Amino acid sequence: MKRGITRREREVTDMDEIIGILDRARIVHVGMIDGNMPYVVPMNYGYTMEDGKLTLYLHGATAGRKLDIIRVNPNVFIEIDTDVVPFDGPSACQHGTCYSSIMGEGVAELIEDIEGKKQALTYLMKTQTGKDFEFSDKMVTGVTGIKITVSDYTAKKRPMPKR
Repeated sequence: MKRGITRREREVTDMDEIIGILDRARIVHVGMIDGNMPYVVPMNYGYTMEDGKLTLYLHGATAGRKLDIIRVNPNVFIEIDTDVVPFDGPSACQHGTCYSSIMGEGVAELIEDIEGKKQALTYLMKTQTGKDFEFSDKMVTGVTGIKITVSDYTAKKRPMPKR
């Protein structure tokens, strides 16, 4: 993690808490640039965290807009959120939402070889279900894997206010 956040009191730096966010969430929003327009797609993900280095693994069809964009510009921005709970108060300024989130910049690469796709799907299914699965060559031929190496990220948490 290199870049800080404006609301320092909400920043999460404890690695166990960051991993907890990754384990509880199920969807990553991946932002890309298609020509001169932004394009964001929500996707299920798997991840690895090694020495503070976050890598996400996704999968999708073998053709489509997302893959076309990544081939032209692999730079992406990711956003993951969980623990979303709205709260209210007696005045408009006391309404809000509790959450935990991770945001970051990275580079996406397409995984098109069989073994790479199996590994990506193994990470994805472990994150999504907590279970280990095995994949045959036939099972992975109809998908493309996407590996996002996240170079810079921050984590944040907004707890329930004390009243």
